[in-house]
Order: sequence, then structure tokens, then C-alpha cells
Amino acid sequence: QVHVVESGGDVVATGGSLSLSCAASGNLDGFIGMAWHRQPPGSQRELVARLLGGGATYYTESMKGRATISANGARNVVFLHMNNLKPEDTAVYYCDYIIASGGGVDHNWGQGTQVTVSA
Repeated sequence: QVHVVESGGDVVATGGSLSLSCAASGNLDGFIGMAWHRQPPGSQRELVARLLGGGATYYTESMKGRATISANGARNVVFLHMNNLKPEDTAVYYCDYIIASGGGVDHNWGQGTQVTVSA
């Protein structure tokens, strides 16, 4: 069982910066990667950034150059630093802790943290 908790969501002005954190605990064996997704109001959840165990990163096009995903050495905490925030970045941000389990892949989600960017 993996428990995931996000934090850091806030209300920020357009052009501001924000850092989100995600802490995972429990049985973290079989680590594959960690990712941030977001769900804007009335829209589907979308991938924002992903960090794999080997260090490879992925960013959705709209966040390239404005977001950085990183993790601590133990790979149980992942961060998402965002700058030059825009109103369209307003969303609930979710952390996904990905592990290999039972021959498959388990995605472990937190409850989300609200990011609101005011115009």
C-alpha cells in the first residue's frame, strides 16, 4: 500500500511562482517514476510532468520552460516548481507515484492540491 499526499497549492497572481510537494509512504519497492497531473475546472485530468527512475523527464508542451520536476534522493518526495503562472494553469494538481507490482504497474494517487492563478 502506497500513501500519497500533495501539498503546496495556493492562490497566486499571474506571473507568479509556486512549488508543489508530494510525499509517498508505505511499500515503495518497484519504483518506476513519479508524475504530476492536473485537472482544470470542467476538464479532464492531464499529465503535466513526469520523472522516471533513470532521471528522464517529460513536460507537457504548455509547461515546457515554466515547470521543473525533481525528487529527493530517497525518491519518496517529488517536487513541481512552476513559474510564470497563467490563469489557465488553475487546476487541482495530483501526484501519481508509479511502481511495478505483480507483473503490472500501479498508479498511486493523492487527493490533490488546488492551484489558483488569479488574473
